Amino acid sequence: MEIKGFTQEGYTQDGSGDLRGRPVLASRTGKWKACAFLVGYEAFERMAFYGIASNLVNYLTTQLHENTVTSVRNVNNWAGSVWMTPILGAYIADSYVGRFWTFTVSSLIYVLGMVLLTMAVSIRSLKPTCAKGICNKASTSQIAFFYSSLYIIAVGAGGTKPNISTFGADQFDDFNPHEKELKDSFFNWWMFSSFLGALFATLGLVYIQENVGWGLGYGIPTVGLLLSLFIFYLGTPNYRHKCRRTKSPARGLVQVLTTALANRKSKLPSDPLQLYELEPHHYVITGKRRVHHTPAFRFLDKAAVKVADANAGGGGPSSRRPPCTVTQVEETKLVLGMVLIWLVTLIPSTIGAQVNTLFVKQGTTLDRSIGHGFQIPAASLGSFVTLSMLISVPMYDRYFVPFMRRRTGNPRGITLLQRLGIGFAIQSAVTVIAYVVELRRMHVIKKYGISSAKEVVPMTILWLLPQYVLLGIADVFHAIGLLEFFYDQSPEDMQSLGTTFFTSGIGVGNFLNSFLVTVVDNITGKDGSRSWIGNNLNDSHLDYYYGFLLVITTINLGLFVWISSRYEYKMETIEATQSKVSCVQMETRSLDNSLGLPA
Repeated sequence: MEIKGFTQEGYTQDGSGDLRGRPVLASRTGKWKACAFLVGYEAFERMAFYGIASNLVNYLTTQLHENTVTSVRNVNNWAGSVWMTPILGAYIADSYVGRFWTFTVSSLIYVLGMVLLTMAVSIRSLKPTCAKGICNKASTSQIAFFYSSLYIIAVGAGGTKPNISTFGADQFDDFNPHEKELKDSFFNWWMFSSFLGALFATLGLVYIQENVGWGLGYGIPTVGLLLSLFIFYLGTPNYRHKCRRTKSPARGLVQVLTTALANRKSKLPSDPLQLYELEPHHYVITGKRRVHHTPAFRFLDKAAVKVADANAGGGGPSSRRPPCTVTQVEETKLVLGMVLIWLVTLIPSTIGAQVNTLFVKQGTTLDRSIGHGFQIPAASLGSFVTLSMLISVPMYDRYFVPFMRRRTGNPRGITLLQRLGIGFAIQSAVTVIAYVVELRRMHVIKKYGISSAKEVVPMTILWLLPQYVLLGIADVFHAIGLLEFFYDQSPEDMQSLGTTFFTSGIGVGNFLNSFLVTVVDNITGKDGSRSWIGNNLNDSHLDYYYGFLLVITTINLGLFVWISSRYEYKMETIEATQSKVSCVQMETRSLDNSLGLPA
């Protein structure tokens, strides 16, 4: 979509327009009025995802008769795919058809997958036959249909997940100070709506699946998705659409890397102002933001060495290519910096993957009765992650941020990386609690001489509550902070693709957990030894596995502190198309450290 420049009073100043590329009035479009049509889809989509993910390990073990390690691996692989496919969806949106149309097609694929999955657990010929609560082994065709449905959902999520949240953030004009302030709270409240969907899934859908029927448990979110899509399209006249100023944003990254390599023998000027950059007037005309030079990854600055200087430095004929601009180079640095931050988010994502896998299986061994014979589904404990998030988000946004803002002067209260660091530290505490609780469970097992997998450990499932509650609090800092960080720090034309750093980190974390569980089981269960993660958790050593997670989490937290202390935030100039006034927006550094990342 191409939106032509305009300067009329009352229109948006960031170059956004309607679906046809025409300028839109700021008073009639965007802001929370437009987002109100979007949050319904996010809530129902999260309801659908968590309605599947939170109890999938139980379906695979009780209905399809998979063993513990296989079911954990399959849950992690599917969840990992759901979080990884957004890379492709974001690339298509940023490079070709835009966020709106990518979301439109992908949401229909998602709904198709949900319909097929509901059929797979409802129609007699598509599911294993059961008698007196015991199900026969599923046939090959039934397994194929079930998993095909799951992975169709994963494909649909690839186009919806990275684009719906960034499309929502696009509804706020960075040139308007009031809208910019609203945008600082957007991701907090956006995630709040998704938590509501997750809460209904873990509280209501899980109970319905286990006590009423799997078909109804999957059918409810399917109908909800269809309703939310109808509401989404009703809001079309209110939406703002950001224009794409670059046909293939990723191509610019490759150009910087190849040019820097070609100029590797060139000498960098002592003054960064001598590097190649376009005149400010160019950015005024195009509406693109100019990114300022930073000392990080200095070897990439050679891509911006002017041709004459490159030849003078001995670069030779191979360096006689047009130089890249400082803005192009800095955008590449941003991506590399985000990659480093992304790498240290993988272990925290692995800890989060326990909620729908080992935490659930652990809960099934405990006493789940409350009151007069009521049994809590083990997967429903995931609702306490959501509940603690729902309580913590308003407290964070309404109390913590203003309190810290008065002390730090930062509009966000604390920096983005400080927010992540707090979340990671709380997650480390979660691994400590999980380890201690499992030690307690093992003590009770030994005390009562329990050995059978079907014996209930006389220990209330509520022992697991602290780790769930703390995970929810950690996610307020970690999950929301990551989404905001990767959106905020991405190059302007790559914000959908940048957001996939968030989703892919969760995906790789799930794959990593699948890998760790498999390797640990194979090594510790070799030659008939007692596996740490066996089918019979009452005769395993899950405490050793949690201890292992604690060690790698602690090491990872140290790496994060080291990397974040050297991270350079994006500094960009917005050349206003109306007033021709530019302002530099920069994030306060996370630590008082003037060093860039090592070249």
